[in-house]
Amino acid sequence: MKSYLVVWFSSEGGTPSEVNDRLTAMGFKAMQGAFDYVYDWGSNASLDDILQIGDRVQLTLKGLDVTYKIETVGGN
Repeated sequence: MKSYLVVWFSSEGGTPSEVNDRLTAMGFKAMQGAFDYVYDWGSNASLDDILQIGDRVQLTLKGLDVTYKIETVGGN
């Protein structure tokens, strides 16, 4: 399974490099294309796992004035 992340920035918020540093420290990898970041679970993740990483993303990006969307695919 993989969780994909799209981030929208505000001119009043954190810099793209600061957001990148925080997300890559969580295990996300930057990518180019329709999504900005990917988190590879390596196997199937439970709904609780997905919710927990969503909570971690929210706490990690808090105060940076960014909006994001998480999409997880590849599970059974």
